[in-house]
Amino acid sequence: MDKILFVDDEIAALSGYQRLLHREFEVSIALGGEQGLASIRASGPYAVVVSDMRMPGMNGAQFLSQVRQTAPDTVRMLLTGYTDLDAAMDAVNEGNIFRFLTKPCEKDLLVKAITSGVEQYRLVRIEKELLEKTVMGSIKVLTDVLSAASPETFGRSRRIAHYVHHLVVKFGLHSTWRFEAAATLSQLGCITLDSDLIQQAYTDTEMSPENEARFNAHPKAGMDLLAHIPRLESVAWMIGQQLTKDIPTVVPGVPEYEAKEIVLGAKILKLALAFDDLRMQRLSIEDAIGRLHTRRSEFERDLVDGLNDIVPPVARMTLRKVSTLKLAVGMILEQEIRTKEGMLLVAKAQEITTALLIKLENRAKAGQLEKEIMALVPV
Repeated sequence: MDKILFVDDEIAALSGYQRLLHREFEVSIALGGEQGLASIRASGPYAVVVSDMRMPGMNGAQFLSQVRQTAPDTVRMLLTGYTDLDAAMDAVNEGNIFRFLTKPCEKDLLVKAITSGVEQYRLVRIEKELLEKTVMGSIKVLTDVLSAASPETFGRSRRIAHYVHHLVVKFGLHSTWRFEAAATLSQLGCITLDSDLIQQAYTDTEMSPENEARFNAHPKAGMDLLAHIPRLESVAWMIGQQLTKDIPTVVPGVPEYEAKEIVLGAKILKLALAFDDLRMQRLSIEDAIGRLHTRRSEFERDLVDGLNDIVPPVARMTLRKVSTLKLAVGMILEQEIRTKEGMLLVAKAQEITTALLIKLENRAKAGQLEKEIMALVPV
């Protein structure tokens, strides 16, 4: 049964809604806007939230505007008296409120309106789930190809995605797929660079000003590759900001309430990249966080502190000697792989993906690789 939340400043009215609708819906109540927001955070998500218009401190329109930011998929409805019709219509037009109902509202009309709201909620959730699965499936194929073309680039993006996932969950961001997609594809622009240049950048080797400028242009290259793909516009924007000193507070074409979260996502991606840079220099997690705290103009303290309890991606793995014919997806190489002629195929610390595994298996079957290598194997 779908959960419905009624918010009013009169307990008698709330109790009446529960008695009236308990057979049709799972009805929860909250006394006033503040308690309503607390209920959404503690017990949500709700399919539909119905609020009275006239409430002290925070009226219904203001409350539902905050609900839109806290739980954007929840369908919002407003109950109002005839004297508040103009304000109610403004709330519908400006706050994306699904419907407003006038008081007193007959049970049949109320049930019909809430049922329509529940159907709308289900449609939104189904569309979002389908979108996320489709987009992330496409991204998975793209990153598998990237892993074969540039294992170093893919390995870095996997580590960054791990850090971003940790922070996104910790700070309770919505539509988490966007932020994880931005992390996974953050190094996509590196396909425009030579492998030698990528190696220099990832190993903190001193580069010429020309090469440094070429490498620093990869976020824009990645952004341009993704910018015109439907539903990936915000992902592309975040990727484009990863090396920006001052991340803008406005996202072109995005409403203010949504832009705030996307900007935060860009800051998290930038922090994850900086954290990975320090970890690749063999700094401990504690020392890396300490270094990040000294860069106060770039990184907010609470975001940096969010890394305090992060678990490294290799923490759940064990080091083993593995036959090159028995490598598996998910293992992480603890040595570089070269052909018997000395040609470098894969650098150390790369995770094995499906595409990379096929490439290595073909080489191993042809007798071009050593029989065993050291690798981190998932426990």
